[in-house]
Amino acid sequence: MRGRPHPQHSMLAIVDLEERVPKDHPLRRIKAVADAALERLSPEFDHMYASVGRASVPPERLLKASLLIALYSVRSERAFCEELEYNLLYRWFLDMDLMERSFDATVFTKNRPRLLAHDAGRALFDEVVWAADAEGLLSDEHFRVDGTLIEAAASLKSFRPKEGPPPPEDDDPGNPSVDFRGERRSNETHASTTDPEARLLRKGKGKEARLAFLGHALMENRNGLLMDFTVSPATGTAERDAVPELLDGVRERGYRPRTLGADRGYDTRDCVRDMRARQVTPHVAQKKQYSAIDGRTTRHAGYAVSLRIRKRVEEVFGWMKTVGGLRRTRYRGVARTGLAGYLVATAYNLVC
Repeated sequence: MRGRPHPQHSMLAIVDLEERVPKDHPLRRIKAVADAALERLSPEFDHMYASVGRASVPPERLLKASLLIALYSVRSERAFCEELEYNLLYRWFLDMDLMERSFDATVFTKNRPRLLAHDAGRALFDEVVWAADAEGLLSDEHFRVDGTLIEAAASLKSFRPKEGPPPPEDDDPGNPSVDFRGERRSNETHASTTDPEARLLRKGKGKEARLAFLGHALMENRNGLLMDFTVSPATGTAERDAVPELLDGVRERGYRPRTLGADRGYDTRDCVRDMRARQVTPHVAQKKQYSAIDGRTTRHAGYAVSLRIRKRVEEVFGWMKTVGGLRRTRYRGVARTGLAGYLVATAYNLVC
């Protein structure tokens, strides 16, 4: 028999969000790990806020909301706050009942300086990494490093001369046409008026130059989990310059890497020297000429294995850019983009 809609709606309804979420939903496991990590960070959150005054939106809720934005490819924080009004799964993940109203998107903006000052993004990332280590999911010996381009939230039209008159433009105030023809532009003479920390960089030969930052990932080889993720200004040597910082950071966390895989871009004498100085064997792909890697490294079978596994880091970048929304940053500056990078990297580890 055909069913027909009933214009009379229920006057009273009892909804249990716990029953609405399937028992085998993958977000249940993610929520358990995230809640445990945030519980361990609760003492640090106490230091972030004053002991008197109006209660804020819990920092745990803001960080978990950032994870949802990455996990479900939400295009913006404002769009997420709109969806939070009616999305039961989001409310369950954030421990909100049906009567509680969604918070305003400006809550993210007002609390971001506080999260940056206390390095909350890295703290949450570390807690998830240690949780994976407790379950035996990490390799303590073999790692992989690589860098990726993150487009800045600025257009090439904002790349103006630091000194002298700006290039001519038309009378359209919203989206003016700017003529750069014949003008030689570089990071030494020009800067973006939208994001001064963004730098013009061309990733490779035949590629167009873009205003961007560089993201640097350190991946362990056993399960492809991220051990660290940092963001730096985009320079020609930024990938190699990040290697000592990444290795020192993972050693501070209690890990002792023995090998580090990398592509040919890391095959320089200074970079190889930095690795060996930290007692790490550089499993770097060799250049055809003037390679800093010799037979001491390439003769071992583990070298070939590292070169094969190192490609998996591209899968990490693929997820972070397509699903996590990190192809183009929504934020200005290295620090804010770095915070977003840590949260997207945390979401990736939780998915894995």
